[in-house]
Amino acid sequence: MTENPEIDELKTLKREVAKLKLEANLRKSLADQLGVQKKIADEAKEEVEKKSKEVEAISNQLAKYLSPQIHEQIFSGKQNAEVKSNRKKLTVFFSDIVGFTSISDELESEEITNLLNFYLNEMSNIALEYGGTIDKYIGDAVMIFFGDPDSLGVEQDARKCVEMAVSMQKKMNELIGYWGKSFGLKNDLEIRIGINTGFCTVGNFGSDDRLDYTAVGATVNLASRLEGAAAPGSILVSEDTFLLVKSLFSFKEPREIDVKGLLRKIKLYEVEFTDPVKENNLNLSGGSFEININKNLITEAELNEIKSALKGLETSVKQ
Repeated sequence: MTENPEIDELKTLKREVAKLKLEANLRKSLADQLGVQKKIADEAKEEVEKKSKEVEAISNQLAKYLSPQIHEQIFSGKQNAEVKSNRKKLTVFFSDIVGFTSISDELESEEITNLLNFYLNEMSNIALEYGGTIDKYIGDAVMIFFGDPDSLGVEQDARKCVEMAVSMQKKMNELIGYWGKSFGLKNDLEIRIGINTGFCTVGNFGSDDRLDYTAVGATVNLASRLEGAAAPGSILVSEDTFLLVKSLFSFKEPREIDVKGLLRKIKLYEVEFTDPVKENNLNLSGGSFEININKNLITEAELNEIKSALKGLETSVKQ
């Protein structure tokens, strides 16, 4: 029996329609799945960005507790948070504020906090400018070293350290008068500095739960002793540091001191540096009257007038 062509055509059309419906359903299902996947991907992207911002925020907070060089080493993966150390030749710097204990007694806790933070901020900016690794703050004392984790070579590390120390003392001279005006101190702050070069053990020290990146050894101890032996406003360096930088700086005649724990005397050298504030200061007196004048702040005529007045005072006292 021969089928009707119209019936065959109708069957064919039905099959085509069914096929098209199936394809449409598949497309819709695929589109729905793609939409779901896109939503999941967008949510994952948002979560990653959120976590990334959180990590960045944590990193920025940690940066305040770590020297920039150490912070960069850790977050770049160059330094692992594990108990580990190396033997390296470093130039080590110590400084502290002269008479800080008595200064602390003069001020309230908030005032001493503001003063100390201002001072440490000024010194830290200079240290970072010269590439020093800030090891720690110990109250008013600062420990910095050159030669790790980055080094320019032993001689250049020593040069940078001494240059930094000179810049710090010059900065303190620039701040003469500021301490009384801003913090009510009776006297201006002065700092003393000690520098030594030698082999140290440097790296992570501590426990599995708490690590401190620092340098230890006899070289560090001697740098601290030199700082304690320095006069206010001065920089003392050891003979090892002196031999590396003697052609770059001027030094006073060396002297020797006894150092606890060492049988021999230690030769030390005081760095001579230009003090622009004191260089421009004139000390004038007449009778029992004495004044200090900055030459840059008055004219020649005014200076002569002051000299004349002081001479008159001296004459009247003699009469």
